[in-house]
Amino acid sequence: MKKLAIGLGLIATCAAAIAIAQEAPRTEEVRLNEIQVIGTHNSYSQGVDPRLLALADARIGPMMAGFVKNMPEAMKADWQEYHPNFISFSEGLNYRYTSLTEQLDAGMRSLEIDINNDPQGGRYAHPAGLAALRATGVKDSDMLPYDATDMEKPGLKVFHVADLDVRSSCNLFSRCLKNLRAWSDAHPNHAPIFILVEAKSDAVPVFTGATPPLAFDRAAFDEMDQSIFREIGRDKLVTPDQVRGTYPTLEAGVLAHNWPTLAKSRGKFVFLLLTAMDPRALAAYHAGHENLEGRAAFLRATPGQSYAAFLLLDNANVRAKEIPERVKQGYLVRARADIETYEAKVNDPSRANQAFASGAQIVSTDFYKPGNAYGTSYVVRLPGGGEARCNPVNAPKGCRLER
Repeated sequence: MKKLAIGLGLIATCAAAIAIAQEAPRTEEVRLNEIQVIGTHNSYSQGVDPRLLALADARIGPMMAGFVKNMPEAMKADWQEYHPNFISFSEGLNYRYTSLTEQLDAGMRSLEIDINNDPQGGRYAHPAGLAALRATGVKDSDMLPYDATDMEKPGLKVFHVADLDVRSSCNLFSRCLKNLRAWSDAHPNHAPIFILVEAKSDAVPVFTGATPPLAFDRAAFDEMDQSIFREIGRDKLVTPDQVRGTYPTLEAGVLAHNWPTLAKSRGKFVFLLLTAMDPRALAAYHAGHENLEGRAAFLRATPGQSYAAFLLLDNANVRAKEIPERVKQGYLVRARADIETYEAKVNDPSRANQAFASGAQIVSTDFYKPGNAYGTSYVVRLPGGGEARCNPVNAPKGCRLER
């Protein structure tokens, strides 16, 4: 019994020492999840012709009003978190960008790319919205230009809404990736770049002859991964396998703060996959890869899932308490500085300020430079400037980043 008591005492002492070590201020080298960057939302988008938006408003507005009115209360609360302000459909799309490389040159270290499944090619090559606009008498030469390059080729296509918001700076996902790799090679010591990839499959059938989007299955996600591995290169990626390491699950590695150091992450990309929270859509990526073994991207998750590493908590006002807690635990979090352009319209920086203060590692905006469609002075910049800053919530004591 005496030996047993001594053994139990040693175990308790070791456990206490481990707990103290975990609670002690961290002073080691800055890690990937201990920085904060600013990025853009729907970074490929070149905007929608205003006359086409007017057509869409007339048709989508009544549909959306009825949809929200008849929504179950539990669903309505979730909807309102991600769509917190009353704004028209066209105002929600009241932004546009130039090239991905121009945004990277401007210091953006997160970009968002929407992908659409098109294994045969040509599925989305003839947008019904443009045909509807022509039917009103508008000539192609009078529209905002639509570049259909690569749209007939097989492969994942990059645009926001089929038949409507289709003007992209790079129509093929693989071409977007080539642009990213070329920029990275020209700036080899850049801070890690977080690429959000959203798999789109929602239909918006407001025009005659609308194209039903294809759902994402395992083959489509395998194509996405292989495109990333091929065009970006495995040596230029931070992957779920690296963060899991020898831990039994990816989430265990995250909670153990097993993210690579910032120094080892420079010149690399982190891919973060968004899908609908429908378990079937999520399973198409993680089934057979319960900890995202071999996968290129981290998957949007809920804490407690074995693959949980990346959380989408866009509304930092609603999640003001939760986001700092999750960041301290080790998760990567994305929040938005502005949602559906409302903050630019009313010139209100409070959501952006809250997002930065929350410690969300990625803060996305549609307005990273002056000059918006509303004529307000609203613009969002990373506090202190530069391409990244020490995270205000979880960075180690004495953190300083190169400028």
